[in-house]
Amino acid sequence: MEAKTKETFKKNRLRKNREKRSSRSSNIFVTIITCLIALASLTGCIFLILENQQLKNEQAEFVPVMGQIEDGVFGNQEDSVRDEPEAPIEINITTPLAADVLDELKERVSQGEDFSAILRALLVDDIVVGADGQFYFFPINDELKKHDYIPEQFVLDDDGILAYQDEDGNIISQKGIDVSRYQLEIDWEKVAADGVDFAIIRVGFRGSSEGALMLDQYYEANIEGALANGIETGVYFFTQALNEEEAIEEAEFVLEHIAGYDLKYPVVIDIEAISTTNPRTQFMTKEEWTDVAIAFCERIKEAGYTPMIYGNLRSFFLMLEMERLEEYEKWFAFFRTPIYFPYEHRIWQYTERGRVDGIEGDVDLNVGFWRFE
Repeated sequence: MEAKTKETFKKNRLRKNREKRSSRSSNIFVTIITCLIALASLTGCIFLILENQQLKNEQAEFVPVMGQIEDGVFGNQEDSVRDEPEAPIEINITTPLAADVLDELKERVSQGEDFSAILRALLVDDIVVGADGQFYFFPINDELKKHDYIPEQFVLDDDGILAYQDEDGNIISQKGIDVSRYQLEIDWEKVAADGVDFAIIRVGFRGSSEGALMLDQYYEANIEGALANGIETGVYFFTQALNEEEAIEEAEFVLEHIAGYDLKYPVVIDIEAISTTNPRTQFMTKEEWTDVAIAFCERIKEAGYTPMIYGNLRSFFLMLEMERLEEYEKWFAFFRTPIYFPYEHRIWQYTERGRVDGIEGDVDLNVGFWRFE
């Protein structure tokens, strides 16, 4: 009975091993097929976009206007890949231009670049914004002021600190950080010794559901510590204002809490999309967001400070009307190099995972291109 049981166990184990090998082989095959389909779909999407782009160039009257999202959407889904295409995609690669694009596409895919980076490299006349699984394309507006930063003059040291230099190799930018309660207690003496020139400190925020104005719990310690150690300082406020009246209320809150401090850097309104479920601002239009930004900035300017607007690609292209904000300073967040923002801006936040002596854990790092007085 015992021998028969062992024999039966051995047979069952062998059968299970064969089933596992068969299952692994099947999974590998499915993975390969899925990757091939994804690559084919990616290639097809890019060529369709390029074809549309060529059509735009040939028919200039149909080019979408900057700031009109409805006219700027081509309808590609960033994260949607069908298991099987509904119909085969026919791509004509007989022209030199198409062949060159295909060669570049192959090279970039083989190097592991993602879809966003590939589109931005190929569509040089547009700003490509990915949001909510969709891509938006905004022609560069020639009427807006452009920056003159030269990509080759940015240098990155061994510690991951980015700086900007002149043609002779002299560093002409400032090293900056921005902090809030998430950095907890900061040793500002060590921060200053680590070469930080400026710090932009969160003074507070408006709640995304109830809308209450809240002071950042580390604000006073941070601003006093930074100033006491010779670090030039500015402040920012995270807005969830619904209208101009609430924006002015936020500005008054900031002005109350910066009174008596010697600020050389701007007073910033932070405009970003928020991931909280059902935030109070979820149905705001671009016009309304822009009204909020202007109302805040005008009140800050009226009080004698330099106003500034902080945002990322989504903020400046999907939430704000850039043509109405020309007179205000801008602070741009983009966590890749080279810089991907053609318009004038004074500060570039280039990483959220920086390291600075005196701060435990990650901190936002910035390149400053302008010495504010």
